[in-house]
Amino acid sequence: MFLRSRRERTTPQDLGLEPGQRRKVEGLRREEVAALAGLSTDYYQRLEQGRNVRPSDAILDSIADALGLDEVERRHLMRLAQLARRPRLPVLHAADRVARNTRLLLTALDLPALVATRHLDVLAWNALAAALLGDPRELPPDRRNLLLTLFHEEFRPRCPGWEAMALDYIGILRAAISTDPDHPRAVAVVSELSIGSPEFRRLWARHDVREVAHGTKTIRHPRVGDIAVEWDAYPLQPPPGPLMIVFTPKAGHEQRIHLLKVIADAGEDCEPQPHTAP
Repeated sequence: MFLRSRRERTTPQDLGLEPGQRRKVEGLRREEVAALAGLSTDYYQRLEQGRNVRPSDAILDSIADALGLDEVERRHLMRLAQLARRPRLPVLHAADRVARNTRLLLTALDLPALVATRHLDVLAWNALAAALLGDPRELPPDRRNLLLTLFHEEFRPRCPGWEAMALDYIGILRAAISTDPDHPRAVAVVSELSIGSPEFRRLWARHDVREVAHGTKTIRHPRVGDIAVEWDAYPLQPPPGPLMIVFTPKAGHEQRIHLLKVIADAGEDCEPQPHTAP
């Protein structure tokens, strides 16, 4: 499905080709990708459909070149192929933990920040993050998930333009799944959202992938008003390790983060809290 999604996204014009007339598809045809990659159409079709084909890295590189994949998408394609080549053995999943130094960094940061697993379960946060996004302690541990929160109808009014952030979060989750597709938390999150959210199903079907992410968002805070921030996800360990997500105010919104800090300081103690993903 990943190859099909990239093929349908790529147009002849993207590759400097003439679009031709009477095209029934917006993207490339299978035979066009096969020709660009130096493969037979039958072989490429079987590969795209996952029908008993084990391509070499050289073939995958040719297909990636033909589709104009970027480096993140190319690595994702290689990981998917490696999964198909090796037998699926049981994997022991260790509990996710937050290192002491990471907790100290969260506390010291003068910006909203949190630590999440690659499945986007929130493990730890600082007081400013709780003040900006809502205190995770108000949710049961298995609901402290950024994607589950983002697709919850009650959160939508607080986050205009939520869809762009959802695409980045989904891309992070899909990258994690490519390394361990049977992880129970990944299965649980994707299954719940696929059943309950048509919007998630539509965005998930795009097959976008992210290793790290950066974006902008506006949070409508009930006491401070609109706060425009940039957010960056920093890997704390090589993928699929946890991420630290930091929210930085955009120009002109620094004072609103300061007001948020006043609110956080006046509230309950919100030191980073440990949480082990189920």
